[in-house]
Amino acid sequence: MNLLEQIVKSFSDYAWGLPLVILLIGGGLYLLILSRFLPFRFIGHAVEVLRGKYDDPNDPGQISHFKALTTALSSTIGMGNIAGVAVAISFGGPGAMFWMWVSAIVGMSTKFFTSTLAIMYRGKDSKGDLQGGPMYFIIEGLGKHWKPLAVMFSFFGMIGALPVVNVNQLTQAINDIILIPNGIAVGLKTNLIIAFVLVSLTSVIILGGLQRISNAASKMVPSMVLLYFVLVLYILISNYEVVPKYLMMIFTDAFAANHFTGDPFLGGVLGALVLLGIRRGAFSNEAGIGTAPMAHGAAKTDEPVREGLVAMLGPAIDTLVVCTLTALAILVTGVWETTSDNGVSLTASAFSSAMPGYGKYLLMLCVLIFSISSLFSYAYYGTKCMSFLIGAEKKHYYNYIYIVSIILAATTPFSMMLNLIDGTFALMAIPTMVATIIMAPRVVKEIKTYIRSVNRK
Repeated sequence: MNLLEQIVKSFSDYAWGLPLVILLIGGGLYLLILSRFLPFRFIGHAVEVLRGKYDDPNDPGQISHFKALTTALSSTIGMGNIAGVAVAISFGGPGAMFWMWVSAIVGMSTKFFTSTLAIMYRGKDSKGDLQGGPMYFIIEGLGKHWKPLAVMFSFFGMIGALPVVNVNQLTQAINDIILIPNGIAVGLKTNLIIAFVLVSLTSVIILGGLQRISNAASKMVPSMVLLYFVLVLYILISNYEVVPKYLMMIFTDAFAANHFTGDPFLGGVLGALVLLGIRRGAFSNEAGIGTAPMAHGAAKTDEPVREGLVAMLGPAIDTLVVCTLTALAILVTGVWETTSDNGVSLTASAFSSAMPGYGKYLLMLCVLIFSISSLFSYAYYGTKCMSFLIGAEKKHYYNYIYIVSIILAATTPFSMMLNLIDGTFALMAIPTMVATIIMAPRVVKEIKTYIRSVNRK
């Protein structure tokens, strides 16, 4: 197991080298400048679209703008926001959060372009149903000779969609928060029982297809974000006197890297801190990875730019709001300096510190909703990837692989699961970003056409 863990870590570190950082952040900045900062100029309009002002039931697609965003958010607002942020702070200190913000701001532009392309170049699966996502916009937008890139995305997409981090951290949370404090011995048997319960819950939803997944997500996502916001707000009010100090430290430590404990990158600890923040940011909001365009590609709309504007709200909600809440809860309670906990256990320590006795149980509720909603969306992404590779009539086989992976994840070390998904996300980002950068000028033309049509109305 130790050898396997080391191999997976080496794979992840190699995949997240300098070329990928340049592709994700440099590519995102290029897209932001090319669009003349459109994501930030049209936030108000994006909210109007999300609220259903422009919905037309006769438009092509399967689900509404709101359900497309909540389906995408139910995968991104998950363990990346609770465990991922905790990992970033435990290894990088407060400054890691600043670079997660940078990743999100750039990611808003990336998500706008990738999701606009997902509507511009929808393709048909082997059953003749309209589908969107990087594999389809690569083939439809760039031509059949680019198919190897589409195959690469779909193959690694099937692995990246496996719910191993969510399940692993949910199992750890149940063990640390509920079982161990109540004197129940944890081990393989208890982990398998947790896995069995998760398999049962997940199977009911994912076997019902996109409509059932999007319906569940549209109900769960808004309520879980609101509950989490209220809980962290209570923690911040309870520790209001140190909030300004830690907010300032996020900015100062981002360039000093005083609390970074890992290996240097590009010759120094600052480079390593930047990489850590970008990596954890990408894991959290998935901008540039290519997962969200698969959900947004199913939206009922004939206006690609409109769906891109809805999609760009994802990184803002996910990283700028939810991840920042987690980071501040960990920082103001001081647990990042007083405990050796990592992942979800570190966040649980913060909640226990601020709300002794019941705080960890409220966090457990959030973790449960975050994790289970993520399980639904990732299953949809994986089946879409398998459908592209071997045909829509065989895509249900992925659900069986998915269910087996839940059992595997509940009994495997956290670091190995995190490195596996990190590395796979990196290999999904390559075809997504390369195709998006090539086709970016076409999106700019689409933007101009859309703005003229909005102004006429």
